[in-house]
Amino acid sequence: MTEEIYAGLDVGTYAIRVAVGKLVPSPEGGEQIHIIGAVEVPSAGVSKGTITNLEDAVSSISRALEQAERITGVPLNKAWVGINGSHIISQESRGVVGVGRSDGEIREEDVERSIEAARTVATPTNYEIIHVIPKCFTVDGQRGIKDPVGMNGIRLEVDALIIQGLGSQIKNLTKAVYRTGMDIEDLVFSILATAEAVVSERQKDLGVCVVNIGAATTSLVVYEEGDVLHTAVLPMGSDHITSDIAIGLRTSIEVAEQVKLRHATCQPEDVTKKEEINLAELGAPEDEVVGRRFVADITEARVQEIFEHIDRELKKIDRSGMLPSGVVLTGGGAKLVGMLDAAKASLRLPVSLGTPIGVSSVIDRINDPSMSTAMGLVLWGRHIRGMGGRHGLGGLLSSFGDMEKIGSGLKKLFKALKP
Repeated sequence: MTEEIYAGLDVGTYAIRVAVGKLVPSPEGGEQIHIIGAVEVPSAGVSKGTITNLEDAVSSISRALEQAERITGVPLNKAWVGINGSHIISQESRGVVGVGRSDGEIREEDVERSIEAARTVATPTNYEIIHVIPKCFTVDGQRGIKDPVGMNGIRLEVDALIIQGLGSQIKNLTKAVYRTGMDIEDLVFSILATAEAVVSERQKDLGVCVVNIGAATTSLVVYEEGDVLHTAVLPMGSDHITSDIAIGLRTSIEVAEQVKLRHATCQPEDVTKKEEINLAELGAPEDEVVGRRFVADITEARVQEIFEHIDRELKKIDRSGMLPSGVVLTGGGAKLVGMLDAAKASLRLPVSLGTPIGVSSVIDRINDPSMSTAMGLVLWGRHIRGMGGRHGLGGLLSSFGDMEKIGSGLKKLFKALKP
């Protein structure tokens, strides 16, 4: 009996990250994921979360997978792959069906038919559906039902959130992964996977926003009453801070990146006017001294802009300053000094740094916010495989309810792209 291995592959603009987990008995007597490997390699051929050069992307992904296999000593032949990018859109949809049985008892098949009916929304041309996420069901006019199986009724409705991405981007990502000899278990919208790793069911019930600040994009998902309320991908991230510093200091991107990593903060008031940075120590060709306060001002301006955009998304759904569990920040950009305070001030909400919940590991890397998406993909895989598809994840998994039937669109696409 071979152990079940779950691999999560997060293809980012800055790095390709792979997390590998297996099931172990948990202290409470159930099972939990134990992360046995976490790898990060610089990424090439990826820009703004989408693939721009197939060959480069394939070699970066290969390198990450090889390292992961070397560290864990396990051959990886399939993975859950995160998809991101500002081309991903979400829209509300509703599916209505009549209950099949004459005695009016609702069965799994009826639920699947209602979700199938919700899929038939008018998708924009060239877009493919990635997930259909049932939010809540209505039986004969009674709203707010989480799981209608076994109940009685004549008419079953489902309110669903449909997440779709540009067909060409989905194909490029699947092609890049297949070229490395890997199989794809499924494509998952990255921010949904991230949320699996960093927020608890209780937080999702009360209302929480998970924000992943990446290099070129910032994605967010809002949960309330356990359901996904809203998702968005904003085309700005921590690379924009680097560019601003490079322009402000008239220096190269490489030096600006070092300045950001070692000296930047979003809180200029914490920096005295006297503090200085010598750019020569960070790789500049000659001595050049700049004030650290100036760097902090540049950083603060861009960070505030990112949070203003996030607040704008919250305003769209009337949740600005109104989420009891606040905001959970994750992603590489969340590591910037003063980020949490800046977020608290801009968003008027409690803010915390996302660390993985419900996983064990001896690897320090798992507490790095930039690894949270890869870890989330492992947990997502565990839920889908472990729950046999439908239950768990607050009904999320009916996103591929009965995986074969409902995910068939993407599955066909995967088969067509296999080398």
